[in-house]
Amino acid sequence: MKCPYCGATETKVIDKRETENLEATRRRRECLKCEKRFTTYERIENIELLVVKKNGVREQFDRQKLSKGILRCCIKRPISQEKIDGVVDYVESELRNRESTEIKSREVGDIVMKRLKRIDKVAYIRFASVYRDFADLEEFEKELKKLLKKK
Repeated sequence: MKCPYCGATETKVIDKRETENLEATRRRRECLKCEKRFTTYERIENIELLVVKKNGVREQFDRQKLSKGILRCCIKRPISQEKIDGVVDYVESELRNRESTEIKSREVGDIVMKRLKRIDKVAYIRFASVYRDFADLEEFEKELKKLLKKK
């Protein structure tokens, strides 16, 4: 394994555990040269999932892209990277359990929103505002009121 900081190839595994859904092995590693730590995940290579965008364009499901999108919504919120990774794991697992390998982007967004709603209401609203592409302040206000009513 190559260190992402210094590029050295000598590392040691400090901690190893299965992810919550048992679909990956998480390894905490330490570089023997620079002594910095990083995390790697080992997953079974699966059939490629295709996400169908609103405009009909198909692209491969990208865990990194999803993770970055969720991370943007969680900036300055008390949400750990592990929780974000958990959301991404959950979304991917849900998508892989479907019969079709083509999934509409709307479905991906719906799954993310349901998980974020449980974790952090502010992150949920941030994600919803981008995902639902609110046209005006009234739509945003309606979503906030729905969220507050459910408390």
